[in-house]
Amino acid sequence: MTNKKNVIESFKQKVKELKKHNDLYFNQDKPIISDAEYDDLKKQLFEIEKANKSVKKLNLLKSIIGAPPTNKFKKFNHLKPMLSLSNAFNKNDMIDFIKKINNFLNIKDDNIEIFSEPKIDGISATLIYENGVLIRGLSRGDGKVGEDILENLKTINTIPKIIKDKDIPRLLEIRCEIFIGKKDFSKLKSKFANPRNAAGGSLRQKDSKQTAKIPLKYFAYGFGAVEPMLFKTQSEFLEKISKWNFITNPSVKILRGLDEIEKQHNKLDKERSSLDYDIDGLVYKINDLNLQKRLGNTSNSPRWAIAYKFSAEKAETKIKNIIIQVGRTGAITPVAKVEPVTVGGVVVSNATLHNEDEIKRKDIRIGDTIMIQRAGDVIPQVLSIDKSKRKQDSKKFNFPNKCLCGAETKKEFSKNTKKEDAVRRCTRGYDCRFIAKEKLKHIVSKEAFNIDGLGKKVIEQFWDLNLIKEPSDIFDLDYIKIGKLEGWGELSINNLKKAVEKSHIISLDKFIFSIGIRHIGQENAKILASFFISIKEFSKLFVIENRKKFLLNLVDLDGIGETQIQSIDNFFSNETNIRIIKNLINKLNIKNYSIQTNDGKFANKKLMFTGGFKNMSRSEAKSIAENNGGKVLGSISKNLDFLVVGDTKPTKRKVEQAKQLKIKIILEKEWNKILNS
Repeated sequence: MTNKKNVIESFKQKVKELKKHNDLYFNQDKPIISDAEYDDLKKQLFEIEKANKSVKKLNLLKSIIGAPPTNKFKKFNHLKPMLSLSNAFNKNDMIDFIKKINNFLNIKDDNIEIFSEPKIDGISATLIYENGVLIRGLSRGDGKVGEDILENLKTINTIPKIIKDKDIPRLLEIRCEIFIGKKDFSKLKSKFANPRNAAGGSLRQKDSKQTAKIPLKYFAYGFGAVEPMLFKTQSEFLEKISKWNFITNPSVKILRGLDEIEKQHNKLDKERSSLDYDIDGLVYKINDLNLQKRLGNTSNSPRWAIAYKFSAEKAETKIKNIIIQVGRTGAITPVAKVEPVTVGGVVVSNATLHNEDEIKRKDIRIGDTIMIQRAGDVIPQVLSIDKSKRKQDSKKFNFPNKCLCGAETKKEFSKNTKKEDAVRRCTRGYDCRFIAKEKLKHIVSKEAFNIDGLGKKVIEQFWDLNLIKEPSDIFDLDYIKIGKLEGWGELSINNLKKAVEKSHIISLDKFIFSIGIRHIGQENAKILASFFISIKEFSKLFVIENRKKFLLNLVDLDGIGETQIQSIDNFFSNETNIRIIKNLINKLNIKNYSIQTNDGKFANKKLMFTGGFKNMSRSEAKSIAENNGGKVLGSISKNLDFLVVGDTKPTKRKVEQAKQLKIKIILEKEWNKILNS
């Protein structure tokens, strides 16, 4: 999908879909989709996030790393989190990757050393050594907590149990990818659908003797905790561990510039069919470990690495019908129902048509023969139409001007593009039953109120039975009536009661995210929460005079632009929205936004930055402050501890405001001294 406004509505459902398959795959060893479909689904999610700023701000992908560990094995925290990688799908994505790195580091170097390696389609695990002795082996789990699968990992004879070298770190955490070779898998009379599933199932055997019967292999590719650090580059690290008898991939290479990256990518794409293991792309990392450290991580992925995936798969099919769907923000989305076709081993029956303009531009009609592409989406996209196979009596599709609820729709004017948006929207908000239901599904989601037991189907069922019509109804459920419904026993009702009761208490940032203001994702919600601090202050947005004053101040918040401000204004200009949110607030205990205390030079301190810095970007400066226990704010207030002023074009108004409020001002020279102290 390319249109950011058109994909927001389906994005959250796709995340839920992936989480479901994560549990089936990682925890139950009962995948219901092929390995290719799983990888493609994850690929499309990151593709959507990469291409759409509004989707990226939802910040949902941090929670899709693996799956929460089960009770099958003992659980341990990873010494350092096992993060997922962001994805690239074409040369432009790689250009953006390099550009962002240069901007963050405040450098201009298109030939920075990039370390490349094949992305093995296997199972991630981490090996922990103390004084050269293997003491623990963990699965990825959810990225923070993994399962102890040491005994199963020990069945892989090529994994060193003891590192025999005087020059070894006291603590060493080796990341590796476990797999089964294609030839070995072909010889197995296995219940598993593919080599990856076979590897995952083998590692999750309770009886390591059974695991030992499976010809598992591995490649070591990275590290977590290392004390003391003995390496300066990624390539040096791999060279060193190779001498310690770890198996590393032979197809690694140091590259400089995009031309070399593209050349290596195309080379491995051509060679992958001849390899004895599955790869679905290449991983590219900044080779210099010091630069990796400076770049750090986002909430769910490192800034210094990216997975560049191979091309998507295509197939021909025919459109049987075109239906309309309504999303949480009112987006009217067309979907093509197609004749079932297998794409990359997966049977698909739907394809997204994006929006009204896309249908007109491509002249898509019911009955058309089309080429579809699966880039990992549950719903593939239409690439082209074979008009030579079109029937003479075919008619153009008339896109409805009304929502499914009967209300008129409109295309909003974009100040950024100076054009009408491509997406039609219903403007009734909660007054539209389709929007209302989608908003309810958002509110109960894991990223919002996290009410287990109120899934998509349950919300639909409870809506039809008039048990839930608006968010506050969740906290007044008729459990006696629910108990009479099929499938609802005492245990499930008690679990639902507990989940609802637990959700009464919620932080301000999660509350702001949950109410479903368009363009306000998780990160934006945190920025707003740090500004308002309390629900009392946030509730002042209900009154138009207060709202206009606050909106003027929001302009100074990093991460909050005109689009977000307009969305906030539109949301609270709707009286129905205000009524519903007020009713919800009355049912909750909304905690003030608090800054997490951490150790570091800026522990419990609030900082704001203005101006440019000579040796680093402002983004890096903010990241350093946060990593040292500080909280970065976007506006001047009496709550601010430090205003950090760069030498290049600082905002004079902010400096004067800080002086008036007697806020300590840290100039760039002093800032550098603090960092080096």
